[in-house]
Amino acid sequence: MTTVSPQNYFSEAQQAAIIAAIAEAEKETSGEIRLHVENKCEGHVLDRAAHLFAELEMHKTKLRNGVLFYLAIADHRFAVIGDAGINAAVPANFWDDIKIKMQGKFRSGNFIDGLTEGILMAGNQLKERFPFSDADENELPDRISFGV
Repeated sequence: MTTVSPQNYFSEAQQAAIIAAIAEAEKETSGEIRLHVENKCEGHVLDRAAHLFAELEMHKTKLRNGVLFYLAIADHRFAVIGDAGINAAVPANFWDDIKIKMQGKFRSGNFIDGLTEGILMAGNQLKERFPFSDADENELPDRISFGV
């Protein structure tokens, strides 16, 4: 069986929908959201997500309020992790609540709805805890990053 490359897993329209959800989620917050997609997850999913968080320099936001959505498509594994600033501000079960919502969509094969719903949920928390100010700038690109 041929594995689809991460860049081709989502159509251009689907990628545009995900990027639009990221832009919408970031619209009223200083927080930053990224999605990284790859085929295989090397090691534990949270360790891999944390490694990518650092590699993508998401820890370099001024308020430490970056959120990474990580998806390993061939392995059917995903994680959602936040930086220290957002972790200190959200309820303890917040990331699990997002994952549960996303899993429901993923199980029915609806990855785009799962991702966009999770991204918007994170954005709502970011907006509440890190509201946008005129001095804010988009510190990280909204585009999807891809691994192998």
